Amino acid sequence: MSTDTANGPHNGAASPHGAAPKIHAVAVGKTFPSSHGPVEALHNFSLDIYEGEFLSLVGPSGCGKSTFLRILAGLAEESSGTISIHREANPTRPLSGMVFQEYAVFPWKTVAENVAFGLHMRGVSRSERTAIAADWIDRVGLRKFARHYPHQLSGGMRQRVGIARALANDPEILLMDEPLGALDAQTRTVLQEQLLELWQEGRKTVLYVTHSIEEAVLLGDRVVLMTAHPGTNKAEFDIPLERPRSLKTTAEPEFARLSYAIWESLRDEVQRSIEEAE
Repeated sequence: MSTDTANGPHNGAASPHGAAPKIHAVAVGKTFPSSHGPVEALHNFSLDIYEGEFLSLVGPSGCGKSTFLRILAGLAEESSGTISIHREANPTRPLSGMVFQEYAVFPWKTVAENVAFGLHMRGVSRSERTAIAADWIDRVGLRKFARHYPHQLSGGMRQRVGIARALANDPEILLMDEPLGALDAQTRTVLQEQLLELWQEGRKTVLYVTHSIEEAVLLGDRVVLMTAHPGTNKAEFDIPLERPRSLKTTAEPEFARLSYAIWESLRDEVQRSIEEAE
């Protein structure tokens, strides 16, 4: 994976607005070794994501969505293809931040210490990181719990800590791997609205992996579908629903039409994934 600075060359295709993509992935493949021989998780997968775009990535279980996210985060390396990221000319700002499905918070740190962790690792002064952490704790509605430890919080609250920690570190790209997948339906709905509000404030570039078509449509500017294993490009849908959005958006006829159209496109891949697992 290569990284270009804002002042360097970038060969990604231009968007309709004339801008080069923030992330430009071409024919990415990933193969893992196993006791039964090589297992291909990704095959010839290509994707462009633009500055300030919220892109939802949807596909059947085991199609390589999380693998692609981990490659972007630098936690794994592609076996083939190329990925380039057009980054700002600011070496002090982290390129990416990741929010996992599991509650990836440090159990021995308080909420405030967890949220400030990335800033601490970057050498930000104590006073500055305390102020930044307090601001993000406020934004996710956890002010009263700043001195609590994760075991004292509900699952939804712990996930808000993870989201606040990623955003407090101000990465150029936010990578979210089914961050609401482990939550109950009601808590998930509340956090979907909260995510919308947080994103609409700053319009950070987001790649959001989810199994939920309705969640993908509610949050995303585009929804990209992947095939069953090994994952590659299946289809892509622009989401023209007006912003700012809220839960009320889900009551619009266009929301229902888009959600159904995406399911129709994805149905055969889900069925194939189920058959392969049996």
